[in-house]
Amino acid sequence: MEYVLIHEKDNVRVCLADGHKYAVRPIPKGAPVIKYGFPIGFAAKDIAAGARVHTENLKTALSGAQTYTYHPSFEPLCPVAPVMIDAFVRKNGDVGIRNDLWIIPTVGCVNGIAKTLAERTGAFCFSHPFGCSQLGDDLSVTQKTLAGLIRHPNAGGVLVLGLGCENNGIAAMQQVLGAYDAERIRFLNCQDCGDELAAGERILNELRALAQKDVRTPVPITKLKLGLKCGGSDGLSGITANPLCGQVTDRLVAMGGTAVLTEVPEMFGAEQVLFARCVSEAVFEKAVALINNYKNYFLSHGQPVSENPSPGNRAGGITTLEEKSLGCVQKGGTAPVTAVLDYGDTAEQPGLQLLNGPGNDPVAVTNLAAAGCQVVLFTTGRGTPLGAPVPTIKLATNTALAERKPQWIDFDAQTQTADELFDLLVATVNGRKTKNEEHGFREIAVFKDGVTL
Repeated sequence: MEYVLIHEKDNVRVCLADGHKYAVRPIPKGAPVIKYGFPIGFAAKDIAAGARVHTENLKTALSGAQTYTYHPSFEPLCPVAPVMIDAFVRKNGDVGIRNDLWIIPTVGCVNGIAKTLAERTGAFCFSHPFGCSQLGDDLSVTQKTLAGLIRHPNAGGVLVLGLGCENNGIAAMQQVLGAYDAERIRFLNCQDCGDELAAGERILNELRALAQKDVRTPVPITKLKLGLKCGGSDGLSGITANPLCGQVTDRLVAMGGTAVLTEVPEMFGAEQVLFARCVSEAVFEKAVALINNYKNYFLSHGQPVSENPSPGNRAGGITTLEEKSLGCVQKGGTAPVTAVLDYGDTAEQPGLQLLNGPGNDPVAVTNLAAAGCQVVLFTTGRGTPLGAPVPTIKLATNTALAERKPQWIDFDAQTQTADELFDLLVATVNGRKTKNEEHGFREIAVFKDGVTL
């Protein structure tokens, strides 16, 4: 079998056939296990050279919130002339890579009406169960997330569909939304009209007629905001797909573009890598708060911070959260961290940005779209059909998955190159459909942390 030693400091190597780790030399009980050049936990017992290193002998070293000191260590990326893309330029200067019609319910009670309107008109409906019986920050996160989707430049027109008696009524939603293009964003309260289906269909037809006048215009790729996500990771994620994403991230950022990395729990154990790349102490302090606040969120619910690797992750060779995180953050390449975003924030400046939110796949891709990302690179070792509201380019970490699930996978990261991935990204931006688009797989999920009335 073929093995790879990722970093010269590592005391484990990875089998390319199954993604599992094997000791390159004896590791005594209590000693750190090193992968990617960093500790991924400690040996729970003596480990012999050549032995598999997994749940039977490797334990996490993660704990709760910590104190950190800012020690910047990064090199600015050398600027590269941006390539041109063809996109739809909106009135506010944002660019969309699609010109879809979207229906966004303010509340779950109108999901059925929204779905019927989508079937009748060809619009995309993004249903969810929230928008009422929520209070405080819980309701605020729902509103901010929906507002980010309503403003999204990939939508040539949006129908915001309300009921009329919900906490997140249209008036409340408009207040959170702030300034918006009244031609492209329309509202309908179902309780206020006799035939809500006829009214909704009329509005969507008007929006379609408006969107049909839009044409793609050449703009620099500087305008692109790239979402970064992994799901169903395996032992090859940090060796094939995630590093390729990192190379594409660096190229985009060097051209003046923006990349957004989320999944905060999958930064635990790798946070120091990101902290060292924060461009200022102010950004560093926000990044520290991002990590520590999320750890405290776990602890406040009586849960350990380390219980993240899923059964699929473990079957694919990932043992600890530190190991998963060190592979996960490679999607961010070597780019400096320029900002830290909360729920509802829009990525406004170039560079790599960290976005608050869980690793849960549907919630994470929704958060990326709500932050303004027009496209998502999504790496997977186990495979998933999930699609974001925006084009979602699926990268298989291994050829076996790419061959077994061609209906899900857009790119084979085990055999293809970063240049090919960048070319695929540009082609997708210019209109090439991803597998999730071909099959109509587009979902949203809103983060919830609060009481339900």
